[in-house]
Amino acid sequence: MLRYVLLTAALLLATPASAGPNGTIRVVDGDTFKINGTTVRLHAIDAPETDQMCGDANSPAWACGDWVRSETRALYEGRSARCTALDTDQYGRTVAKCSVDGQDVGERLVLEGLAFAYRQYGMDYDLAEKGAAVNGRGLHATGVMSPAAFRSAQRAQERPVTARTETGAKTVTVNRGTPAKSNWLPNVLNPNCKIKGNISLSKGERIYHVPGQKYYSETRISPTKGERWFCSEDEARAAGWRKARN
Repeated sequence: MLRYVLLTAALLLATPASAGPNGTIRVVDGDTFKINGTTVRLHAIDAPETDQMCGDANSPAWACGDWVRSETRALYEGRSARCTALDTDQYGRTVAKCSVDGQDVGERLVLEGLAFAYRQYGMDYDLAEKGAAVNGRGLHATGVMSPAAFRSAQRAQERPVTARTETGAKTVTVNRGTPAKSNWLPNVLNPNCKIKGNISLSKGERIYHVPGQKYYSETRISPTKGERWFCSEDEARAAGWRKARN
């Protein structure tokens, strides 16, 4: 009898997964749900933070994090999920694999290009991500930094740098609450803001170019280096830039 009890106890301890939570989904963001009162972090996937901006150095930044949340809500908000809890993360969230109508939610989000395989925590969706990347689905059709790199940049409170994910995508990201977000982002999105604020590689001098000047067309703006667009020469001068001499 004692032998049976010990064997049963050993089997229970060796089983890390547990059933549930199950119930109606409320989407918090691209990889986090509320299900029956429990906050669930989907296992082995990573989606952009809600305030994350994506793009590359020569195209407008766009709110990819908010877009992913909207797309995920369109897919799963109000639907019924069955989950298997695997762990609890450092924030107290239940880490789980969930399915809707028998389909793995994490797998579908990665296949649709709405999230990335979080290989640090499992290789479950490695092939799904590679398939999405090859076919240019969702986020893979544009420049995007991995969400983990975005969070790291925010924590460090330093200017983000051009980064590459395993799929080779480029990015421009903006830290929340920094002058970069409040100052240059509206100008990037405004087609009337055509003055290019360039930073000299050799001297670090801030120089702006207006349409018609000699080097205007060949000047490329890289916001990740602190360069930006301006709507007027007054705005450029006030920000510390001087006009190019030719």
